[in-house]
Amino acid sequence: MSKLLLIDDEADVQYSFRRIFDSPEIELTTAASGEEGLKLIPKLKPELVIMDVRMGGITGLETLRRLRQIDSKLLVILMTAYGTTQTAIEAMKLGAYDYLLKPFDVPKLKEIVTGALKAARDMRQVVSYQPLLESEDYDLGIVGRSEPMQQVFKLIGQLAASDATALITGESGTGKELVARAIYNHSERNEEPFLAINCAAIPENLLESELFGHEKGAFTGAATQRIGKFEQCNHGTIFLDEIGDMTPATQTKILRVLQSGTFERVGGNQPIQVDVRVIAATNKPLEQAVAARQFREDLFYRLNVVRVQLPPLRDRREDIRLLVNYFLKKFSRDQQRPPKSISPGVIKALEHYHWPGNVRELENVIQRALVVAKGEAILPADLPPEINGHRPSVTPGAQPITGGSSDLDSLAHELFRWARQDSKRKVIPAVERELIIQALKETNGNQVQAARLLGITRATLRKRVEKFKIQREVSIT
Repeated sequence: MSKLLLIDDEADVQYSFRRIFDSPEIELTTAASGEEGLKLIPKLKPELVIMDVRMGGITGLETLRRLRQIDSKLLVILMTAYGTTQTAIEAMKLGAYDYLLKPFDVPKLKEIVTGALKAARDMRQVVSYQPLLESEDYDLGIVGRSEPMQQVFKLIGQLAASDATALITGESGTGKELVARAIYNHSERNEEPFLAINCAAIPENLLESELFGHEKGAFTGAATQRIGKFEQCNHGTIFLDEIGDMTPATQTKILRVLQSGTFERVGGNQPIQVDVRVIAATNKPLEQAVAARQFREDLFYRLNVVRVQLPPLRDRREDIRLLVNYFLKKFSRDQQRPPKSISPGVIKALEHYHWPGNVRELENVIQRALVVAKGEAILPADLPPEINGHRPSVTPGAQPITGGSSDLDSLAHELFRWARQDSKRKVIPAVERELIIQALKETNGNQVQAARLLGITRATLRKRVEKFKIQREVSIT
């Protein structure tokens, strides 16, 4: 649940916010003055503060200054009921996240609050780059013991100890943003803001304004002055994801920021000085984009001070078992239920898959398997067809029987290893139940054909179906 603190001395505004944010996902607390809000913050620990600029008692600007002393990462959205926004702009320079004009547009308010709460969560999210997975202390982690990941861990440590610009490259789903957050969390700027921008997700005509802000009247719809992400992130770290999708005009401004630390807002001519560390990422081969004159060569060299190349999951298959355990624990915590076990046959199938979507795809596969698994163990049949190869799961954790004695020996070995993981597991009942289910599936629920396939009578099959309560899982005729 996200904690939201409203500081406003108008009862009508407080009432409106209670109605607008009447949601189980948001806990709204109100304060009628800056003094009251400052007293609440240490105990409440909100993710976001929305505050009026002019109030009785200390002003919104003074409240913001004191807030910064309590928590430099706390995001603040300011509101003003006056036509001029100069006061709000001054407050933004002190570190406010955004501002709103009263009376505010409700959909716009919700959009800004949603974005601010996400930014607050992202900023406070600590990412560990420890290669071992014994600790339960991390909400997010970069998991791996393979040699390619050990090299990544070393680079993260080296980058965290410096202020160098970094370029993180790798296929989609390899964890580029996690690496950027790990660098930030272990750097000397970790008490300052961290903002992540997906350059591919923002329309071209809005990206420059999003990054650098704009002046009032700079373009159609620019009714007020806006502070961009670089100003908001002063002294902090900005992560530019999918930087290869930037337009040439925006590339030029990024280059200038890296060279001199200055830029102008869209429609403005006043240089603005900032101190921001830039971490960029892309899944595109920038060298090819430079050769094709689609990306500035000078910007590429400015970004490519230290390159962190993330390996695809298919090149570090030895990490798959660790990642599966990590995701099982993660989803178990999220759902507040004991983690399910996973059969060895599932691990084998996962290790043989080529993973075009990398770690993100693996996470989705484990989440899907947890949803569709009928028992307390995830079986190969619970995996998507493209991973299990459409092979029917005959037993928990075993491959289909092919007829040879070596296959049967291997099958028995896998079954007993599966049973040893939990003393409550019984091999024969589990195998018998799974064989009956698969036989009925193979015959579309026809008991006569299924009994013949299993080598038992129809009467025996009926008794086993009743014993194992299989009717709910297979349409039986």
